[in-house]
Amino acid sequence: MITRRHVLASALAAPAILRFGPAHAATTLKISHQFPGGTIDKGDFRDRLTRKFADEIAKRSGGELIGEVYPNSSLIKTTAQFSALRKGALDLSLYPMPYAGGEVPETNIGLMPGLVSTYDQGLRWKTQPIGKALTDFLADKGIVLISWVWQAGGVASRTRPLVAPEDAKGLKVRGGSREMDMVLQTAGAAVLSVPSNEIYAAMQTGACDAGITSSTSLISFRLEEVAKHLTSGAGASYWFMLEPLMMSKAIFDKLPKNQQDIILAVGSELEAFGRKGAQDDDVEVAKVYEKAGAKVAPLDAAIVGRWRDIARDTAWKDYAAKTATCANLLKLATDVAA
Repeated sequence: MITRRHVLASALAAPAILRFGPAHAATTLKISHQFPGGTIDKGDFRDRLTRKFADEIAKRSGGELIGEVYPNSSLIKTTAQFSALRKGALDLSLYPMPYAGGEVPETNIGLMPGLVSTYDQGLRWKTQPIGKALTDFLADKGIVLISWVWQAGGVASRTRPLVAPEDAKGLKVRGGSREMDMVLQTAGAAVLSVPSNEIYAAMQTGACDAGITSSTSLISFRLEEVAKHLTSGAGASYWFMLEPLMMSKAIFDKLPKNQQDIILAVGSELEAFGRKGAQDDDVEVAKVYEKAGAKVAPLDAAIVGRWRDIARDTAWKDYAAKTATCANLLKLATDVAA
């Protein structure tokens, strides 16, 4: 007997396939991400962005390009997606850049505490020397940046609020990058390194007291169910994640130029959608947590400045000392004014 549950399970497991035009003439591009699946109009904006991307490249190519969206890391495990892109084993991924830090340390520039403090500042990277340096570096590693997506973050805590640095002492915290972990450890916390889709289980079991992640992930992964406190990054944040839509250069280079141009144009046009989605969730997250009974505390510029001071003395210095490329990326990023 087929039940509603079976139907829903099948829908979650299957990729979202958007097909236009004759199948025999099409190139199929598989698009992976770790976030919950929805529809082109509803759900996590990051999933929606990939569906809009697939829809639009199909339309503009007259069906020569087909996008298949695989949410929930259903195609490839979360952290393995970057390596798969580099090898040409995966076509595209909307991927938190610092998740690749263990393989390519330079990518940790995408979550350097206190380095980016506004959406305007982060999105200016694309047209500044830091943008060229980063895209050139990634291209050399086999990655093409398609859509620049930045997200501000906050903190969900199950025990007590984590707002200022002194609040971290004695807590087990998920920071999201090696550099954020260094800052937390300097403030007196123990750290846990898991992708955002595993924070819920870690907090539920007590392995983690607090998780720092994007506003969208704070909502999509239902952390309000295991949290009593939220620190909101809507007004100010020391945690900005670069989470772009990226493509395998090996796959991109095989496409004819007209299809490459379509992919780059659509990716660029979707950046406004990504920004709006992230900023809308910065506001929405407080409503979600308040409704669930959690206490919400905001960050302000003074507190963000204190976190930045710790980061400058620890994470920034450590990152710059890793490689000459790291040092150059950090210098160029700090040249972009807030």
